[in-house]
Amino acid sequence: MNNYKFLLFDVDDTLLDFKSSEKAALQSLFEEQRIPFTETIAQTYSRVNQKLWQAYEVGEISRETIFNTRFSVVFEELGQAVDGEVFERHYRHLLGEGHDLIDGSLKLIQDLSNQYDCYVVTNGVSDTQYRRLTDAQLLPYFEGIFVSEDTGFQKPMKAFFDHVFARIPHFDLERALIIGDSLTSDIQGGINAGIDTCWFNPEQKENHTAILPTYEIQHLSEIYSLLAGNLEKHTARLHAK
Repeated sequence: MNNYKFLLFDVDDTLLDFKSSEKAALQSLFEEQRIPFTETIAQTYSRVNQKLWQAYEVGEISRETIFNTRFSVVFEELGQAVDGEVFERHYRHLLGEGHDLIDGSLKLIQDLSNQYDCYVVTNGVSDTQYRRLTDAQLLPYFEGIFVSEDTGFQKPMKAFFDHVFARIPHFDLERALIIGDSLTSDIQGGINAGIDTCWFNPEQKENHTAILPTYEIQHLSEIYSLLAGNLEKHTARLHAK
């Protein structure tokens, strides 16, 4: 059995189905604005948004820059001019209504909270994340919620995790595990912080990066086996090849 005590969970696409919430919010937003939400717009938004978030993760831009510019940039590429900040405010409200659970996430957190100290570590907007966690009935099972907006730092920065660890009673690096779907944010963040990592990879994407998680799982239910010591470390499997 592993000796983990402190479990740090990402939110979007780890506990909550962000892709579903994002799609629904964007569709509603464009319906409100009476603009057809085409596949071209969806793909352009996804590319622009991903690029901005990647720049945010490495500290090149602020969170506010993402929110104040992404819709303006999207429509600029499409040859149209819109008030990006107005779009953002409407989108943020609609996104906050989305709280579809990843399969098995609520039961997992309910179960684990009886034995482990569970925390949320997420990049994003505090009000939105609290609202979604509350609506999904996840909030009561966490000892603490750490959102980049509140900490002043973001994953994968070590400073974000230093902030988190300083606020967890009796924290021990050797007994901590972060679980998340993002190699560049969650897994790299855990590596930077010196804790074990678990990559949630339900789509079984190939890892073409140098970022090596301690564990890799395809379903959240595998965390039970991991904590029981029945899941081989991913690093061990790779070294054995």
